Amino acid sequence: MPGKVTVVGAGFYGSTTAMRLAEYNVFDEVVLTDIVEGKAEGLALDMNQSRPVEGFETLVVGQTTGLDGSGYEAIAGSDIVVITAGLPRKPGMSRMDLIETNAKIVRQVAENVAKHAPNAVVIVVSNPLDEMTALTQLATGFPHSRVIGQAGMLDTARFSHFVAEKLGKPIASVQTLTVPSRCTVDGQPLSDLMPAEEIEELVVRTRNGGAEVVALLKTGSAYYAPSAAAARMAKAVAEDSGAVMPVCAWVDGEYGISGVYLGVEAEIGREGVRRVVETDLTESELEGLKEAAEAVRAKQADVQDL
Repeated sequence: MPGKVTVVGAGFYGSTTAMRLAEYNVFDEVVLTDIVEGKAEGLALDMNQSRPVEGFETLVVGQTTGLDGSGYEAIAGSDIVVITAGLPRKPGMSRMDLIETNAKIVRQVAENVAKHAPNAVVIVVSNPLDEMTALTQLATGFPHSRVIGQAGMLDTARFSHFVAEKLGKPIASVQTLTVPSRCTVDGQPLSDLMPAEEIEELVVRTRNGGAEVVALLKTGSAYYAPSAAAARMAKAVAEDSGAVMPVCAWVDGEYGISGVYLGVEAEIGREGVRRVVETDLTESELEGLKEAAEAVRAKQADVQDL
């Protein structure tokens, strides 16, 4: 059983992920790092004081890190590293501005991960996700299978919630994977239970899921559902479970697409992605995947030199 997991970045997303990982009680230690002096240490102390109440043994360790790489020795020997570091997109900020800002941060984190935790599986959640996942793999030099992005888990969760809510069904009765055509409710295809236009409305709402939360919050963005997705991916790695999850994984030949990070279903285990699971897609879904691959290929080229 992997003993140590690190979460880089102690914002709402990172700290909630660390708390979930600790409460799973499957790790010996969760390390939480941040560049803000004392922030990670304070949160870790608070989390540890919840151990007697929640009854978990996992110890949470907080560590301030510097841009010079100081403090990263705390992550030494981590089996899994979740990278949440980076700034959110601010009003008026272009996508390229965000890429350039976060590329500097993520590259520095990735280089320190490679130095101190050379055998880790890395789960990237920093935005923009496709680019940051590709950049992390380049900066660490790790095999593609050991660098994965948290992509489809969150969309799948949001879509499943909307379906359950709309149909008045328990969450457990809804089974969704990456595409609506694969969604069933109590074993019945969703298309038998809901008209196509209503399904499409939920797809659009899912696509705008993050923006809907941001608009309501006014400041900040979603972190409860995203952290649940990242933590569950880390748990699948830790337990070598072979769970099939929608993630951002390196695709090399599957679906006739090669050499690109893409949102697909993959079997997750101790070494990260064991294999990409090819599923039966409709023609339009396959077309969509191929279009996405070309868009991502261009985006990944943007980060080569950042």
